Amino acid sequence: MVHCAFALALALHVAPRRLVSKRVASVVSRLRRASTRADQQAFTTLPEPRLDYRSIAHNVELKTANAANRKAPIPPDSVATIALLYRDYTASSKTLNSRRNARSIVSDEIKKQSGDHSTKRKAIEDAKVLKAEISRLELETAELKDRLLTLALAVPNDTHADVCVGPESSAKTLSTHGPECLAASPQRDHVSIGKQLGLLDLESASTATGSSWYYLLNEGALLELALTNYALSMAIAHGFVPVTTPDVVRADIASRCGFQPRDHPDSSVSQAYHIQTPPSSPELLLSGTAEIPLAAMFANKIYPQTSLPQKVVGLGRAFRAEAGARGADTRGLYRVHQFSKVELFAVTSVESSEQMMEDMRQTQTAIYDGLGLPFRVLDMPTEELGASAYRKFDMEAWMPGRGSWGEISSLSNCTDYQSRRLHIRYRPSTSATESSESETSPSSLPFAHTLNGTAAAIPRLIVALIENGAQFDADCKPVGLVLPSVLRPYWLDPENKRGIIHWS
Repeated sequence: MVHCAFALALALHVAPRRLVSKRVASVVSRLRRASTRADQQAFTTLPEPRLDYRSIAHNVELKTANAANRKAPIPPDSVATIALLYRDYTASSKTLNSRRNARSIVSDEIKKQSGDHSTKRKAIEDAKVLKAEISRLELETAELKDRLLTLALAVPNDTHADVCVGPESSAKTLSTHGPECLAASPQRDHVSIGKQLGLLDLESASTATGSSWYYLLNEGALLELALTNYALSMAIAHGFVPVTTPDVVRADIASRCGFQPRDHPDSSVSQAYHIQTPPSSPELLLSGTAEIPLAAMFANKIYPQTSLPQKVVGLGRAFRAEAGARGADTRGLYRVHQFSKVELFAVTSVESSEQMMEDMRQTQTAIYDGLGLPFRVLDMPTEELGASAYRKFDMEAWMPGRGSWGEISSLSNCTDYQSRRLHIRYRPSTSATESSESETSPSSLPFAHTLNGTAAAIPRLIVALIENGAQFDADCKPVGLVLPSVLRPYWLDPENKRGIIHWS
């Protein structure tokens, strides 16, 4: 659906004065027949996203440069086109309202006319003309609004002033943690160690499902459970409420959360697994992250500011149809199609989101410090920010078998990007002299800020723990695994029957 929406955005990207070629108009017509906004709206209980068109229209150069810096998949003059459409939409809406007022006046005149038939006939003719003009203006205004929304939905969030412009190599290291890094060595490859110790089975998974799927065996399976419960307990200790999430979400919800595929403009390729549903049912996806159903928990709700922040930690499965390009990243457990994930999510007031980002970073740091891994925290540059992220921190652990740092976590402040699409708002605290709750219109309430961060992406942590904790005999054969003692309370084999687990 996201690919179709982007294709529609491209097709609707028009020049000033809205001169659309016949070829583009044909594409627009075909796409609208395939997936109209009315059809999408029929499958959601949420109102249409409420975007800040005025801000876009008044900051064309800034928004255009921001999109370019982030390599956002939109045409270079898309923001300028949005500004023109917003001008036309505003003018059309104003004219429509004036014609509706005129119709009301004429209707009152018709009711008042009782004796002068010629005057009444004239008023009736005027009403017919106004009715036709109003119908035309309603269609024009609705079309402008639809085109405006479609283009504006593709515009990425603003970017924090401290974020570097550029590709991944421009990331800034904010801090480093843990012991010294072991020397890179293929001997510590987690796939080789995992097979020899009987911790994972990739071949059987390939037979059962395909490449980039896996079985965890013996202590490998127990390690997943221990890591999950450890991460949950740490998050709970830091004030997060535990939630188990559905793994299936509506495509509309995923789109509103800002999941816009970047790697594959070809609409025939998707990063999500689509579930086949009847035509009369909403489009469903296997969720790529628990962030999506967690965000949906707060959709279309208004919170008193005194109840913020809302902090939840979700346990779910993550499904990624495109597990990555061929190479080291797809070897073993590092990049897979399905994995367990513990996700942090928070809803805050506008003023509190930056502090919440720091608090969530401290929670993540405490989790990984406890695991005894060498890791670093990076402030990611513009080209590494997803559509929704205002700022993003990544955490990378040293993986000596891979010979490189590998991402184990990310943390994003999405400001009001998601809440404007999902209608998450809050009622600011007021003094007795200010307007009461009953006098405050819901439409004037501020949109909340949302943040999300990984507490534990289980397979990546298993890679790091195996490659850093493997023990070898004199013949360089793996014979055991040293695990951090923080996992011991969650270990389901206290007798260590096979004798390969040792606690640090």
